[in-house]
Amino acid sequence: MKEKVYFKTFGCRTNVYDSQVMMGALTQYEVTENESDAHIVVVNSCTVTNGADVSVRGYINSIEKQGKKLFLTGCGAHTKGESLFGANKVHGVFGQSEKMKIDTLLSQEERFYEIGDLNYIDDAIVDEFIGKSRAFIKIQEGCNFRCSYCIIPFVRGDSRNMDETKILEQVNRLAGNGFGEFVLTGTNVGSYGQGEGKNIAELMKKMSMIRGVRRIRVGSLEPIQINDAFREILDEPWLERHLHIAIQHSSNTMLKIMNRR
Repeated sequence: MKEKVYFKTFGCRTNVYDSQVMMGALTQYEVTENESDAHIVVVNSCTVTNGADVSVRGYINSIEKQGKKLFLTGCGAHTKGESLFGANKVHGVFGQSEKMKIDTLLSQEERFYEIGDLNYIDDAIVDEFIGKSRAFIKIQEGCNFRCSYCIIPFVRGDSRNMDETKILEQVNRLAGNGFGEFVLTGTNVGSYGQGEGKNIAELMKKMSMIRGVRRIRVGSLEPIQINDAFREILDEPWLERHLHIAIQHSSNTMLKIMNRR
């Protein structure tokens, strides 16, 4: 009988996607949606706020008391992983670039700490989203913004694009498996295409032409990312009628202090 693995995901939609990638990569273990049934717990952590760190630490403490084997990944692995590992709170710590090796990592008898390459970007294709009615599609990773209060560029790296062919292949695969609603996600999703002469609006148009795609949602956008190309698709029937615009302050003085663009 295969040991059962439970994935506890904190934070953003990108983490939800990354957890699904890890679930899809498992062959030696069985994924369970019931924490109490699990022999192993993988914590895909968030570190965007102090509150997120506290929540992750509290969860790890509660699971540790149950005697389950614990592994830490996600953004918190880069900021709190070393201290949690040193305190013997987790059996292993691994970074974003290591998640496709999850079968091997979970099988290691010796404790380990493997953060890997911060600027890695994967090209994994997933077949489903366990427990979800919408499919999350990661189109980019990392952020080139350097807001004075934000740790994310230091745990997710600089902005880089997922390959467009792989993105469309992923959408086509999931649409063929019955998903009709897609949520575009990334660390700074509106940065998609920078440096390659592409943009998110053109990508969404191509997605909309795939058989089975009924609705496309997009994660948080910066005001400067709502350009002419994006405005042209606002009336498209496949675009979700809601946009999350990250307007963080109305004072130019405060925006300068925050190093916002």
